[in-house]
Amino acid sequence: MILRPATAADLPALSALCLRSKAHWGYDAAFIDACRAELTLTTANLEAFAFKMAAAADGTPLAVAAVGRTAPIAELELMFVDPPAMGRGLGRRLFGWACATARKAGATRMRIEADPGARPFYERMGAVVTGDAASGSVPGRRLPVLHLDL
Repeated sequence: MILRPATAADLPALSALCLRSKAHWGYDAAFIDACRAELTLTTANLEAFAFKMAAAADGTPLAVAAVGRTAPIAELELMFVDPPAMGRGLGRRLFGWACATARKAGATRMRIEADPGARPFYERMGAVVTGDAASGSVPGRRLPVLHLDL
């Protein structure tokens, strides 16, 4: 497994990975379809955020993360692990990369809007729930917001 920057050529495969990862939490097809626009990665995303992906030796994407490079509070824009690759430490490695990238950009805190299913992972990484925020995909849905002091 290698960590490398994501490229425009990776975007279709990474978008599909994000949708598979979201579906892992048991959401139905209608819910996943409602998330499709938000989870379809574009070149504008690559330009706006720092991206890193984990790939198998053959280049198959296994996980992806993106972080906003703003200070003093950085935003974990996204982090998804392909369900068959969960439990291998990829999320932990990408989260470490995101924190290091945010620190390098001058951030002292990371803000995370998480899927409720992913909340325990971020808490294990040391983040603390500080509130909630409206979902960008599903009207009326609230997502936990966590913060981590860097």
